[in-house]
Amino acid sequence: QVRLVESGGGLVQPGGSHRLSCEPSESIAGFYSMAWYRQAPGKQRALVALLGRDGGTNYPDSVKGRFTIATDSAKNMIYLQMNSLKPEDTAVYFCHGIVSGKVYWGQGTQVTVST
Repeated sequence: QVRLVESGGGLVQPGGSHRLSCEPSESIAGFYSMAWYRQAPGKQRALVALLGRDGGTNYPDSVKGRFTIATDSAKNMIYLQMNSLKPEDTAVYFCHGIVSGKVYWGQGTQVTVST
C-alpha cells in the first residue's frame, strides 16, 4: 500500500503562482508514472499533469505552458508548479501514482484562485 500525502493548497490571487507538494510513502524510483488531477465542484476529476517513468510529460491544453510537474529524488517528493493561475483553476488537486500495476490517490488539497 502506497500513501500519497498532498500539501500546499490555499488561496491564491489570479495571476499568481503556487506550488503543490506530494510526499509518497515509497521511493518515487519505483513509480511507473506520477500525475496530478483536479476536481472542481460539479465536474469530473481531470488530469492536469503526467510524468512517465521515461521522463515524458503530458498536459491538457487548459494548463499547458502554465503548470509543470516535477520531482526531487533526494527529497522523494512530487511537485506541481502552477503559474498564471486563473479562477477556473480552483479545484481540489489530487496526487496520483501507479506502482507495480496499482493505482494510488492522495486525499486531495484545495486550491482556490480568487481576489
